[in-house]
Amino acid sequence: MRGGFFQFSPMFGEVQHNLGKILNAIHAFEGHLLVFPELALSGYQFLSRDEVCDLAEDIPSGPSIKSLEEAVRGRDLHVVVGLAERDHDRVYNSAVLIGPKGYIGSYRKTHLFFEETLWFASGDTGFLVWDIGRAKVGLLVCFDWFFPEAARTLAIKGADILCHPSNLVLPYCPDAMVTRCLENGVFAITANRVGREQRGDKPALPFIGMSEIVNPNGRILCRSSQKDEELRLCEMDIAEARDKRINPYNDLFKDRRPEWYVS
Repeated sequence: MRGGFFQFSPMFGEVQHNLGKILNAIHAFEGHLLVFPELALSGYQFLSRDEVCDLAEDIPSGPSIKSLEEAVRGRDLHVVVGLAERDHDRVYNSAVLIGPKGYIGSYRKTHLFFEETLWFASGDTGFLVWDIGRAKVGLLVCFDWFFPEAARTLAIKGADILCHPSNLVLPYCPDAMVTRCLENGVFAITANRVGREQRGDKPALPFIGMSEIVNPNGRILCRSSQKDEELRLCEMDIAEARDKRINPYNDLFKDRRPEWYVS
């Protein structure tokens, strides 16, 4: 199958502008699975919780979700998009999975980073895996990568591909995802953003780009630049993620000894 990402620079608060760029990327994409950045509709550097609430949408009934459904409907395509989710009096840093028949499911970010802890509720969905036909996919959002249990949980649940919407500012993740893929025998599509946000009297946040696709052997299939908007696509052989053998004597999952691990 062919998977890819769209690395771009969302404009803060300009939901229709950002949605337009996302829809254009969907229309131009010629693969089967396309991942977008974290908070791709709203931008990232909020100044207040009211601002978050104003830019958040209900899932799956929000207008942006409906536009995404229409763009994907009937195509051999699934997309993952990060957005702020409103659920009654709470807001979550979420990602949605949408396919040819519409909305499939959503994930709420488990590990909140930096000032996200001021605005968002901690995710309560747990780590979820969906079968999209060509592959089984699991969702992570940005800082979730820092906790190896997150990727391992998705792999144990059967994920072939980790879809990873991100707004990375720390430099470690692109290289660390090589280890996440190798230690779990999975693909990962990390869709980061580029650009810079500086609002109010807050320090500037420079986003590092370097979106990438990594295979189960830890090989980087493609990696984008640190500054440019890019729509990228790679071939992925899903059979590679389902063969957990390391050599004739070792199997990545069969050799696990969970009775000795700390839970």
